[in-house]
Amino acid sequence: MDKKNLDESGVPSVIRVGSRSSELAMIQTRTIISALSALYPTINFEVITMKTIGDKILDKALPKIGQTNLFTKELEIALAANQIDMITHSLKDLPTTLPPNMQISVIYKRDNPTDALVLHPKHKGLRIDTLPKGSIIGTSSLRRIAFLKRNYPDLIFQDIRGNLNTRLRKLDEGDGDITYDAIVLATAGLIRMGWQSRLSHELDTTVCMYAVGQGALAVETRSDDDVINKLLSPLNDPDTVVCCTAERALLHSLGGGCSVPVGTCSSIDPDNHTLCIDGAVLSLDGKDIVKDIVTFVLPSSYRELGFSELSGIVTKVGYDLAEKLHEQGAGPVLAKAKEYIEAV
Repeated sequence: MDKKNLDESGVPSVIRVGSRSSELAMIQTRTIISALSALYPTINFEVITMKTIGDKILDKALPKIGQTNLFTKELEIALAANQIDMITHSLKDLPTTLPPNMQISVIYKRDNPTDALVLHPKHKGLRIDTLPKGSIIGTSSLRRIAFLKRNYPDLIFQDIRGNLNTRLRKLDEGDGDITYDAIVLATAGLIRMGWQSRLSHELDTTVCMYAVGQGALAVETRSDDDVINKLLSPLNDPDTVVCCTAERALLHSLGGGCSVPVGTCSSIDPDNHTLCIDGAVLSLDGKDIVKDIVTFVLPSSYRELGFSELSGIVTKVGYDLAEKLHEQGAGPVLAKAKEYIEAV
């Protein structure tokens, strides 16, 4: 943050917010800005949008593009160059290893983290377990494909790319020679877009565990920007910070990303402030699965702790879960998945 933009109390007059340009990304960015504006009504927030690699390359499945920062790279370049002051993200799009001098400063209160089935209108009233044999399900997520193949082997899974608007259009109108019977999307995204009427039903986590960080928003900043980082601190939601930090530590320790099928599910028992986190690694066809669970009793005062303190406490929980999965054979399953992806 340029010190010239600070008023006498040390508050900036303008904060430049980087965002992807899609409708959903802008809705999420406005959510963060609205929360900040309520705290700092004198600050003017300037939104700077851009398209990322993942937004531009739409003719390949995400794992085949071969990068982990598909939806963040261009924004992070702008952040490093001091062209913007902060970036709003869907946390699940943010790699577990960030560029030098960058950090997550906010993990905002999580919305529904589950996945949802969106049916073609001709299948109204059906569920994923009642769809006809051979129905075509659109999704680009290897995690979703692996879990759903495991539970519904008679369904066919077809890659589908584009923002939410594009994917819904492809579902309703078809995509060239492909006719989709349903698509799978994040429940939170559908709700943020106001498309609850298209949500056929949520997928239970016993059927499809969700992605690390799914349903949560995050803000990325420069590590040395003390002014911005201090202003953002009140936006952190302690429960979401705990769950998502543990999930990200799990993924980081496994060496996973969008290129391998890793699912998770986490919660905090409000009565005894115990964190419970499940993790699973699957083969691409869903036939092999390694899963386990870890619990950890949080300090009774954990909601009063800052972001760094909370992260320091629960990062080891994610690492411990990853170690348990490795002990059960997660390594070979992950390696086989990565070898296949690199070969195609």
